[in-house]
Amino acid sequence: MSAAVSAPEARREGSGAAAVRRLFRERPIIPLLVLLALLVVLSEVVRPGIVSADWIGVMFRAAVPLAILAGCQTLTMLTGGIDLSVGAVASMSGFVVATLVNGPGVGAGIVVALVIAILVGIVTGVGVGVFRVHPLIMTLGMSLVVLGLANVWQLQMVQTGTVVPDALRTLGSDRFFDVLPYSLLVFVPLAAVILLGLRRTGYGRLLYAVGDNPIAARLAGVRAWQVLIALYVLSAVLAALAGFLVSGLTNVASVTLADSFVLPSVAAAVIGGTSIMGGRGGYGGTIVGALILTVLSSLLSSLGYPEAVRQILYGAIIVAVAAAYTRVTGET
Repeated sequence: MSAAVSAPEARREGSGAAAVRRLFRERPIIPLLVLLALLVVLSEVVRPGIVSADWIGVMFRAAVPLAILAGCQTLTMLTGGIDLSVGAVASMSGFVVATLVNGPGVGAGIVVALVIAILVGIVTGVGVGVFRVHPLIMTLGMSLVVLGLANVWQLQMVQTGTVVPDALRTLGSDRFFDVLPYSLLVFVPLAAVILLGLRRTGYGRLLYAVGDNPIAARLAGVRAWQVLIALYVLSAVLAALAGFLVSGLTNVASVTLADSFVLPSVAAAVIGGTSIMGGRGGYGGTIVGALILTVLSSLLSSLGYPEAVRQILYGAIIVAVAAAYTRVTGET
């Protein structure tokens, strides 16, 4: 009799675990929103009264550049790759604009930075798509090349100095009615293009196809090298735009300004449900992942721990959340 009772219970438990896995695989944004809400509540518990319209605006403002850089990782990870050059490209872009603002002007500086970013994307795409260099190695090497060239440019412009233009400061740090950041004017259209592009365009489907089964995609006539070149150009342009916002947010122009965003951008994509093996994921979860990491960083600061302890906890929590997600969604 007990065996007869335990069997249905075991089936119900198994079906419950399967339902949770399906939820994480098919609708990862739902449990992520729950986790985000829990972190917000915990922030209020730790520091009563901190959660306000002003706090929400600050969180959104800080999360926008990270979400854009995490978008670079989401797109490249869909193909089974990764882009470790986004930090160098973002830093370079903000620095180039700051060095040209007193000469040719802000507009010229933005154009020059975007052209450089496109060239970096083309070289990276050719290396990955044509010469089959592993994306990890190629993008890491390109980040060092960009950093070296930026240092050379810094030495050339040492007498000119750097000034973050008012337009970037306004866009990166100011807020509508002290709540909604101006950076949303850049982020919302970009997010819409990425979300719709992945779901509704042929190129979006090609990204999934190349990452899910590159051999089948090649046999179907997909020219993967063209897809990858376009991908890394797009990633570099997005990184440049994020660099403009980071420079405006911090009011600093440096050749290493955005380096600290690289690993969190990867973590935001992974936490958001994008598989680093390729073929599965989306940008909606990545946006929530960026918000989660931003609120988490604010929460750790509220606890008053030293910077070293905050870094340890931040990294450990990221690893734990990513591992838990992989465990839940993994096939048994």
